[in-house]
Amino acid sequence: MSLKRKLLFLFALAGAVLLINGCSNPVYPELPQSQPAAPLTTNPDDFIYHIGPGDSLRIFVWRNPEVSSSVTVRPDGYINAPLVEDINVSEKTPKEVAVLIEAELAKFIKDPIVTVTVARFEGPYKEQVRVIGQAASPKALSYTEDMTLLDLMIAVGGITEFADGNKAILARVEAGQQKQYTIRIEDLLQDGDLDANIDILPGDIIIIPEAWF
Repeated sequence: MSLKRKLLFLFALAGAVLLINGCSNPVYPELPQSQPAAPLTTNPDDFIYHIGPGDSLRIFVWRNPEVSSSVTVRPDGYINAPLVEDINVSEKTPKEVAVLIEAELAKFIKDPIVTVTVARFEGPYKEQVRVIGQAASPKALSYTEDMTLLDLMIAVGGITEFADGNKAILARVEAGQQKQYTIRIEDLLQDGDLDANIDILPGDIIIIPEAWF
């Protein structure tokens, strides 16, 4: 086979591969502006933060500053604090952790009153929101109440010049089933189309593909 024919054959083969890949890309429905179902709560307004590894906690013990402290949740979900050893706090609320610490401190202090606040948020993996692909800074973020797609794009620095933002995919668990939707990031960021500013929920994954030029 001559060199010219070999080149023509290779170009034809490459074109066929691209055509097959293009035809095999699934088309997902567009996500409505408001989506009531959530993986952890039936209503986003009812969201309660759960502590996860990497979180920084402030533990305040009323009238006992010597045992008040700031701690970081270990990768195994446990913390150590003054007079408190190896308490599992992962996926518990700050109020639940305060009750656990009060029970431990009661062995040494009469009627302890404990307040726990989260100083730095990481959260359990199932409550994080992940952005992958052609984001300027792909990352996992802790979900915050009333988070929207615009909030998420600001946090990751928007999309790259190679991104196909209007073919981005949102993967979400609804009623125990994984579902995927098309979202319009370019319309939101470039055209200011607020109809594209959908609600983000805990556990959402945003996949931003590269554009074909």
